[in-house]
Amino acid sequence: MSKVIEGLRYSESHEWVKVEGGLAVVGVSDFAQKEMGNITYVDLPDVDDEVTAGEDFGALESVKAASDLIAPVSGRVVEVNEALEDEPELVNQDAYANWIIKVEMSDPSELDALLDAEAYKKISD
Repeated sequence: MSKVIEGLRYSESHEWVKVEGGLAVVGVSDFAQKEMGNITYVDLPDVDDEVTAGEDFGALESVKAASDLIAPVSGRVVEVNEALEDEPELVNQDAYANWIIKVEMSDPSELDALLDAEAYKKISD
């Protein structure tokens, strides 16, 4: 069974969001990294890029597949996890500790459309 962390919000496309003030810290769920297998590349956006909820902002590539990363919220990218450029396998080691981007949210009410841990468990089991 995949690990799901209480207190985070989840998208149906398997991204998670941790809210820190007006920032959304975004990563992929444990379920997503298990489904993909060994991640070999993370395609990151640039700082100051605008992301839109429901649209892709990057991609993960593994030995098995490539998968778009879908923004769970809209806003401006204020930080990217540069460690993933050299060590994409960090996502496999701990999908929750190794976030992908931090977004300054333009519309925090978009969080309401995301799933809580209970609801996410139902689609990721």
